[in-house]
Amino acid sequence: MKVRVLSIGKDRSGLYEPAVQEYASRLGHYTRFELMELPEAGGKKGKAVDAKAVEAEAILSRRKPQDLLVALDERGKLLDSVEFSRYVGKARDGSKDLLLIIGGDEGLDDRVRQAADLTLSLSKMTLPHRLARVVLVEQLYRAFTILKGEPYHK
Repeated sequence: MKVRVLSIGKDRSGLYEPAVQEYASRLGHYTRFELMELPEAGGKKGKAVDAKAVEAEAILSRRKPQDLLVALDERGKLLDSVEFSRYVGKARDGSKDLLLIIGGDEGLDDRVRQAADLTLSLSKMTLPHRLARVVLVEQLYRAFTILKGEPYHK
């Protein structure tokens, strides 16, 4: 199984990246894991661009046939850690890979949400996109420890 987290934009603050890298390293003990960042779409020299549409094309072009696409969106389904681990386990047992998407500042285009196998919300609260990435990667790590019966999750 391969798990990929694709996010739009970079952490300009530097606050969140060390935590993401720590959990990414831990995940390497359980699965093939990859972090991907795509640049934010924006207009150049006064040209207006539909950022969400441009980003959607870039996101959807990275989906592979064996991927289950999980779109993170505030309107998505709320799962607890055990329910999320079951979803990850089903994907693993079904020989599927996971492609988890965190949109940019404008959110995700409807095409990405419609293409998703699961639209997931991390919280009813609004989270900065970079913090959402930390929470997601930590929850992926937690999911694998739950599946292995390891004591991290209490």
